[in-house]
Amino acid sequence: MTFKYGDAVKQAQVRPGMTVGELVDELGKAGAYNGGSLWQAVNIYERMLRDEQALKFFGLSGAMVPGGMGGIVADLIRRGHIDILVSTGANLTHDVIEAIGCHHYHGTAQVSDTELCEEGVNRIYDIFLPNEAFIRFEEFMQETYSSIPEGSTVSISGLLNQIGGRLETGILAAAAKAGVPVYCPAIQDSMIGLQYWLFSQTHKVTVSAFDDMHGLLDRCFEAKRAGALLVGGGVPKNYILQSKLMTESGFDYAVQLTGDRPDLGGLSGATLEEARSWGKLTGEATAVTVYGDATINLPLLVAATLERLEG
Repeated sequence: MTFKYGDAVKQAQVRPGMTVGELVDELGKAGAYNGGSLWQAVNIYERMLRDEQALKFFGLSGAMVPGGMGGIVADLIRRGHIDILVSTGANLTHDVIEAIGCHHYHGTAQVSDTELCEEGVNRIYDIFLPNEAFIRFEEFMQETYSSIPEGSTVSISGLLNQIGGRLETGILAAAAKAGVPVYCPAIQDSMIGLQYWLFSQTHKVTVSAFDDMHGLLDRCFEAKRAGALLVGGGVPKNYILQSKLMTESGFDYAVQLTGDRPDLGGLSGATLEEARSWGKLTGEATAVTVYGDATINLPLLVAATLERLEG
């Protein structure tokens, strides 16, 4: 049997004063494992952002805002690099909490969670969030919901735009200012949803779960090409990828950052190659999955790509 070799593996060189882009390029020369995948991801993401005819999706799952990643997403919106954002309700809840002046705090995973509960502290791995934040969150949300005219029907993205319009910082604020729709198909699975339920007990405002489909699919049909950066999986990933099933073609670019395994059958670990079998990606699409912690890989990916675009 004759084996076909690719390029030789080069030993990565690290030096003082390197930029993030230069470091990622060194990982590309080595080309192995997830370092090599990260370099491929930068190549694909750069092409996607440079493609003026590509509709650019961003999927946000996992506890990214509590982990300090929300500012990256908001900045990408301000730079015009996100056309459509799909997020979990939890990330948007924590985005609002930060935007109204509350904070997430460094803590530890080596702690008695029973004692934390008794002290009114919520834990997200090694991040602490005091209950006082949710008291202020409830006040803000009820004031915001009360500003919607009685008897109205709003879409989920319209509701989130209403919230973002009352904030000065964060993801929802940046999206509202830029006119970027934020979709959250599982909004009930969040404090934003619970606060709406509380509001609905004494008010008549209807949130339509299906109104968002019209605008989303219209843009998918109009787009000549489409690309997606997926942080994690779950509902945002599926909502994004299935949006192209109604059109004649799938996504042309896709980058997935995940820490989940594919062999367990879960969507968060499902490879992008698997998505081709559903027609969610075109046969010619460039796609890569980078396995690892998104609080490491997302900043590296974005920083290296911006360096190429703006350097």
